[in-house]
Amino acid sequence: MTETSERFMATTPTEYRITTMTSTTADIVHPPIASAALEKYSSAATLSDMEIFIFPELLYALVLANITSPRLWRWREDPWFANLHKLSPYRRMLRLKQYIIDNYEFNLDLDTWGLTTQETELTRFEPWMSRDIIGQSNALFGYEGDKYYFDIDIRRHFGLDKYQGNIIPYWKTETLEAMDAFRHKPQYARGAGECVSLSTLYAAALFVICGVPLDDIFLLATPLHSQNFIDIGDGVLTNNRRLVTKNMWFNGTEQSAKAQRALRHEQVTIVGHHSGFVHCVYPEATINPAAYEHFSRAIHSYLSTNINMEIMANFLRDESVMQKCFQIQHERHGKQRYLPVERLYAYEHNSPYKVSDSTREKLLNEIDEDEFFSEPMEGRLLLNRFDEFFKNRQIDVSSPADIEKLANELKSDCSLTKNAVSRLVAFAKLEPRMPYREGHTKFVPAQALDLTPEMNREEIIARLESIRGSHVSADLSFYAARDFARIDWNPVVKAAMERNPVCIHDTETLSDHELIERIAALPNESIYDGTRVAQPDEVWNYGRGDGF
Repeated sequence: MTETSERFMATTPTEYRITTMTSTTADIVHPPIASAALEKYSSAATLSDMEIFIFPELLYALVLANITSPRLWRWREDPWFANLHKLSPYRRMLRLKQYIIDNYEFNLDLDTWGLTTQETELTRFEPWMSRDIIGQSNALFGYEGDKYYFDIDIRRHFGLDKYQGNIIPYWKTETLEAMDAFRHKPQYARGAGECVSLSTLYAAALFVICGVPLDDIFLLATPLHSQNFIDIGDGVLTNNRRLVTKNMWFNGTEQSAKAQRALRHEQVTIVGHHSGFVHCVYPEATINPAAYEHFSRAIHSYLSTNINMEIMANFLRDESVMQKCFQIQHERHGKQRYLPVERLYAYEHNSPYKVSDSTREKLLNEIDEDEFFSEPMEGRLLLNRFDEFFKNRQIDVSSPADIEKLANELKSDCSLTKNAVSRLVAFAKLEPRMPYREGHTKFVPAQALDLTPEMNREEIIARLESIRGSHVSADLSFYAARDFARIDWNPVVKAAMERNPVCIHDTETLSDHELIERIAALPNESIYDGTRVAQPDEVWNYGRGDGF
């Protein structure tokens, strides 16, 4: 047996043994209950959202599989990234963002990878996590999040309501190669992937293309979303194909509100880092404690700001219902005129000028004369008075005295302002629910990756090879990459046999002869290079494969 095969050897008579598949006489023994190691390693080949939640090492394994992908390294040859080294780190990130926007779309077609059942998945993962905890943490098993998600009917929003009874989609995460291969599917002109695919692609590309150290990249997974926090400047969040700076986070636009949903309304289940992870369920965290403490300070700083006139105007943009409590005074032809604030924000939609910055006067000058009133409107606060209030001060959201001063200024007859202060403070300071819990989470030391942006692809692969015996994610990365020259085949074959439902569903009406004809007619090319082998559902979905 190979050294890798021995990792899956049974330790008790009730478990089973898998021999290597490097010879033609190899046997695969499939017992009723899989061992922890085999289930985890086979999950690296399928990478469903559920598997990543149960086995958090898989999240960074996918990042590493993308980092070692030759496709990603070929991006460096694209003219789009010429002279990238001359740009600041943030400008490099902007170049990368535009490349991803141009070449990949967000895919939420839940039928892509086929269907399974809640019972199948709950039974499969019950040895590692109780059914109740899974149900509280995943949208496929009843999770709906906070009141926000009940309000938007999350199952209908994501198309889950069309699945009756316990039928659920097999929600998979894609490697870079699988993302690129979406171009071969009907109705897709570009690559595609769901949020975990995009976040892990961003993390890998930031390292390989932009030269961002892995130490500055943190992966954040919630039950319904996955994104990254990049510790550059004031911080940047990757949100599917977008980048969200701290200024964007607080600008009050609809796009920013969408970017905030996960951190505002969900428990962060996993924080992933090159030094390890912390998971909201598991008590042992492998992330470096100093790295996690630094991340915690950085993201809390990113999610908090003092309140000034700009932040208040941004808040009113976000809380549009509250605009009806305000009016603005503006001089026209030497006379004071008054405008409902909601009309001012309405004009903002089609203008380069904003209510919240120094271009407000230009915006007001664009508005038709007949929109203004000649007298102040009863029951509305003057927005202008807050210009003076904030002229020489900012409100510290952590200072009760400052909050009291702001509350006094916001007193009015408008009933909508009763909760204005608490809502404004909540807008300016978000307390995320992170997976680390005092008294519950225990940090355990882990092997360092020691990868730097100065290393080339061969050096990175050699480093991962050298530590795979002591670094689980490094070892799993070769399984996520499906590199048959570097892995024991058994876990990948197990995944192929047990977890490719789209193949069964799409071919169940075909005769054996028809099926053979369909497969024989596929183009003789793989979506992977070299000794890497696609899973059956990838061969079927993308309509190609080079066979054995």
